[in-house]
Amino acid sequence: MSKHVVAAVSELPPGSRRLVNVKGRGIVVFNLGGAFYALVNRCPHQGAGLCEGEITGLVTSDRPGEFHLSRAGEIIRCPWHGWEFDIRTGQSWCDPSRIRIRPYPVEVAPGARLVQGPYVAETVPVRIEEDYVVIEA
Repeated sequence: MSKHVVAAVSELPPGSRRLVNVKGRGIVVFNLGGAFYALVNRCPHQGAGLCEGEITGLVTSDRPGEFHLSRAGEIIRCPWHGWEFDIRTGQSWCDPSRIRIRPYPVEVAPGARLVQGPYVAETVPVRIEEDYVVIEA
């Protein structure tokens, strides 16, 4: 897998998401409270773009008429048929033993590290002041 810079950290504030194209694949990058996660932008049911889905929480019930919301902002709901997936893992809440969305490794890398490499070239002084979100795909 190769690594791809997709955005500066400042461009993805907590609670936001961004659709990026890496090697012809749509990938949605999420910022959950400063932690970054990436999922393929395709619901396994019928192919809807998950970037269009509602970000919600997990609703559970101990008995009829009593509901509890947990994990607020950690679940993405398919915009077509409402299938729900854990943003952190891609795991389905409809059929967790069989269905999931492909997650991608994400890291935050300092800009200064991104300009280093095994290349020999004429250089000029450069100062990088931001950190960047990098997907491994």
